[in-house]
Amino acid sequence: MMKLTFLGTGTSTGIPVLGCTCETCRSTDPKDRRLRTSALLTTDAGRHIIIDCGPDMRSQLLQHHNGSIDGVIITHSHYDHIGGVDDLRTLSYANGIDLYCRRDVADDLRRALPYCFNNSNYPNIPRLRLNIINEFETIEVAGMAITPLPVTHGALPILGYRIGNLAYITDATVIPDETIDAIKGIDTLVINALRIKPNPTHMNLEQSLAAIERIAPRRAYLIHMSHQMGLHAQASQLLPDGVSFAFDGLGITI
Repeated sequence: MMKLTFLGTGTSTGIPVLGCTCETCRSTDPKDRRLRTSALLTTDAGRHIIIDCGPDMRSQLLQHHNGSIDGVIITHSHYDHIGGVDDLRTLSYANGIDLYCRRDVADDLRRALPYCFNNSNYPNIPRLRLNIINEFETIEVAGMAITPLPVTHGALPILGYRIGNLAYITDATVIPDETIDAIKGIDTLVINALRIKPNPTHMNLEQSLAAIERIAPRRAYLIHMSHQMGLHAQASQLLPDGVSFAFDGLGITI
């Protein structure tokens, strides 16, 4: 058994979008207020793994888990998925924190946050360790077996993850057949769905539902929605049985 908490379920702008007065951004429904996409996995042994570490990380952890972090797995290096890495600083002082990512993501992190990874003795810098991972090579993080899976985000190769009977995919445009095969029939699928209309770098709702039909999980949760998806209550009526929009703070047991 493990628990997945959705720390954020919005796209790179979050919802409400600064300067926008659309119906979704003006909504008073808490489910329409979305921070940048990230999740917290809690194992049955009480250990904690973050999936992506965006710019809302500090407020997300203060609200949902103000405690130790045993590992971070990263899908790709766009700012809305790594912009909160420095927020892990104080949590890393005791034992350090391992980050797991593709080599290109590690290179991007070193360029963006050189003081986090230069092994300096300067006081109070983060104690973060980068670990390079490869597609389909299972790793162990906080006692959990995790398999990185290739997906494509526009033209950019990124990673999804299989963690036990959970598959987590965000920002995908294309999910290769080998990734579909690796997660087909899984219990719980988390997958991105940006909006109703097509988008060149993210699946829209129709494409996400088609991917869900191919994968055939017991249940699926949609994440990384923009304000253009519309109101949570109204857009939910478009979904088939077994598929739901995730929302910030939702916790599920797997």
